Amino acid sequence: MEIAINWPAVLSSIGYSVLGLTIMIVAFVIVDLLTPSRLWNEIINKKNNALAILAAGFAIAVGLIVASAIH
Repeated sequence: MEIAINWPAVLSSIGYSVLGLTIMIVAFVIVDLLTPSRLWNEIINKKNNALAILAAGFAIAVGLIVASAIH
C-alpha cells in the first residue's frame, strides 16, 4: 500500500506556521518596545515572575488570535 502525500496541503501548513510565528514575534517585539524596560532583561536577569506570567498570557492570546485568523 502506497501512502500519498498531499504536497499542497503540507506546503500550506508550513507557510501558515511561518506566518503565524512571524506575527507572534513581531507582536512580542512591539510590546517589548512599548514597555518601560526590556521584557527579556526583566524576566531573565531580574527574575520578575509577574512579568513572565504577563508575557506568557500575551503569547497565548496572540497565538489564539493568529490561529483563529489563519484557520
